[in-house]
Amino acid sequence: MRSFDPTPLYRATVGFDRMADMLDRVMSSDVSAPSYPPYNIEKVDQNAYRISIAVAGFSADDLNIEVKENALLVSARREESDDDRTFLHRGIATRAFERRFHLADHVKVTGASHADGMLHIDLVREIPEALKPRRIEITRAGADGARMVEGSTDTSRAA
Repeated sequence: MRSFDPTPLYRATVGFDRMADMLDRVMSSDVSAPSYPPYNIEKVDQNAYRISIAVAGFSADDLNIEVKENALLVSARREESDDDRTFLHRGIATRAFERRFHLADHVKVTGASHADGMLHIDLVREIPEALKPRRIEITRAGADGARMVEGSTDTSRAA
């Protein structure tokens, strides 16, 4: 059972069609998802995240990071060396790769660092002021909070 029907979601919500499309895309491509290179996604704060990718054998010049249309694309290309080395065992894969991460709205890449064979990409969710919750002040109808009707007198409070 790998299918997901977003029809009930469309009937009860407005503006979530992109999320349903993304769920459908993830569910359909989950089986053939590449496993190279290995990576971690961690939540480091309430609105901060870090993606760590194992890129052993690649220099910072071999790596490329792009953000386009709510997608983070990390790729690596390495020129093959011309030396005459003979490997008895080659376990460190330095093959080219392309890894794509879909970002939620308002998630921005704030920086990247490369150290000890790891590429760290820092992200932060910046919610615009217009989307943050705000308190709405309620005004009262009369000076003392009682509603006044023209031409009537309230005698219940006189005694």
